[in-house]
Amino acid sequence: MLNEITSFVSTFWMIFSFSFLVALTGAMSPGPLLTYTIIKAAKTSKRGYLMGLWIIAGHALLEMGIIIFLLMGFSFILQNIVIVRIIGVAGGVILICFGISIARDIYLGKIPTDFLQSSESQTNDTNPFENKGLENPVIGGIIVSMSNPYWWVWWATIGFAFMIQFDISFRQWPKLLAFFLGHEAGDLIWYLIVSTLSFFGLRHLNKKVYYGVLAVCALFMILFGIYLGITPLLKTSLMAS
Repeated sequence: MLNEITSFVSTFWMIFSFSFLVALTGAMSPGPLLTYTIIKAAKTSKRGYLMGLWIIAGHALLEMGIIIFLLMGFSFILQNIVIVRIIGVAGGVILICFGISIARDIYLGKIPTDFLQSSESQTNDTNPFENKGLENPVIGGIIVSMSNPYWWVWWATIGFAFMIQFDISFRQWPKLLAFFLGHEAGDLIWYLIVSTLSFFGLRHLNKKVYYGVLAVCALFMILFGIYLGITPLLKTSLMAS
């Protein structure tokens, strides 16, 4: 009994941790959802620091939907060894490329850090979201996420490959729960930090610290991408032998 509990906890924690780190790296990369969060937090007079929570709540609802869709609509794919290999390798390669891209941009100083300096300067400019009916942050989190092409590419490759690698399914509900909670926790922590900084005007998050965290995440992405791409080939080779 004790061994079963230990195994359950270790598996849950491993999937949660991997999912958390992958999500955190993606969340920290500047994009439309980050801009939307800064604008909403800075322009909200009451409890703007919670904008990150509400926006990610909408984002999480959307991701819950796509996970269910993937598990229900494409479960037959998991029975095809060739397709499993392709998805695993593709997800791994994209993850490696993403990590290398982040590392390169850090080295060249090309990652935007405007949001670390002043949220007021962004709110005083033309608000790109003001005419899109995105007053509700939960709905906004859904719409802005869907408008990002990278989000769709991520789930079609990296996200799906992750699910296959760790046997995420309705039958393996603890793994599914660990994957979902870890992924959303990574998004939530970063966006709560961003919305809090924007609301209270604490606009001096050290650029070197931000780059350092991104560098660690980029290294993780590269290593995990190698693991994600190689493991399906090893598994299927063992099955064939």
